[in-house]
Amino acid sequence: MLFDYETLKLIWWLLVGILLIGFSIMDGHDMGVGSLLPFVAKTDTERRVVLNTVGAHWEGNQVWFITAGGAMFAALPLVYATAFSGFYWALMAVLWALFLRPVGFKYRSMVKNKTWRSAWDWGLFVGSFVPALIFGVAFGNLFLGVPFGFDEYLSSRYTGSFFALLTPFAILCGLVSVCMLIMQGGVYLAHRTTDEIQCRTKKLTTIFAMMTVVLFVIAGFWVANLDGYVITSQVDKGAFIDPITKTVERQQGAWLANFNAYGTLWVFPALGVVMPILAVVTMKMGRTLLAFVLSSLGVLGIIMTAGVALFPFYMPSSSMPNHSLTVWDSASSQLTLMIMVYVVVLFLPIVVSYTSWAYAIMRGKVTKAYIKENEHTLY
Repeated sequence: MLFDYETLKLIWWLLVGILLIGFSIMDGHDMGVGSLLPFVAKTDTERRVVLNTVGAHWEGNQVWFITAGGAMFAALPLVYATAFSGFYWALMAVLWALFLRPVGFKYRSMVKNKTWRSAWDWGLFVGSFVPALIFGVAFGNLFLGVPFGFDEYLSSRYTGSFFALLTPFAILCGLVSVCMLIMQGGVYLAHRTTDEIQCRTKKLTTIFAMMTVVLFVIAGFWVANLDGYVITSQVDKGAFIDPITKTVERQQGAWLANFNAYGTLWVFPALGVVMPILAVVTMKMGRTLLAFVLSSLGVLGIIMTAGVALFPFYMPSSSMPNHSLTVWDSASSQLTLMIMVYVVVLFLPIVVSYTSWAYAIMRGKVTKAYIKENEHTLY
């Protein structure tokens, strides 16, 4: 073994975070473009321009989402089982919404009928907006605590409901997620389009970037006044799965403990505030590629802020706090984690290299003339 069990648990906390960030940056800008589709494109040709900015990449970008789910299944089985059962109806709503994306992309332009195409345009909007909203709502509920517990066989029991997830704070987090991904998609769309579409996109992206900053700051102050969770007993960080023997208490302001203990971690919320503003400034200057990089750093900052605040908790339990799932007591065996590290080291560079190559090949502006010249071969 190259790493001890405690180190492997930390590595997989970081790797799951990287996969979520990768998903938010890559598949997130696809969802942002889909959410903007009905509002930045007025004619059928303009909407085809918007669709084809992400047409070559949207399927490949979903690898990040699938990989994140697979990694959780193998590395964090209790977290996977508890989250997918507790958030069952929320995740089903995401799945149903996501069904509209592949069907919409494939069939939208196959029938030359205004009603048909308009219906699929709104279907693509729903398939992009709804998952972005629900992912944020789910994250918000982690800060509030999720009502679950375990029996003596470590079988989880969820005692909440779908509508109980829709609290004001969770909805605020959902709006942060939506605005963040629309900002990300808008900056990318501004980079790939010209003329009227780019002009409308820049205006809407500016609005959503500023909303991202404002809502993120509001959520931060709200979190500072929430009752957070703290482990108050000794924890064997090298022990196998055992989430029910520790002691956890709720304390006001506990979600800021890691930031207060390690001042350098404040760089993440700073990125979440500053980078969207800089992305807007550089986008208006015409440096759209740099704007996309800055927007991506903003996404990284917002997600890492949430991850650092929650650490070492994956899923705090509001009904049975001692049964909360943490980094130290919900991971797979040491052998499993080590084998998966080898897999990541082997395949992640391949995925990143292939994705980079694909974007390099398909770089450049998508114009109305390009759509008309390739009428029967594009989305």
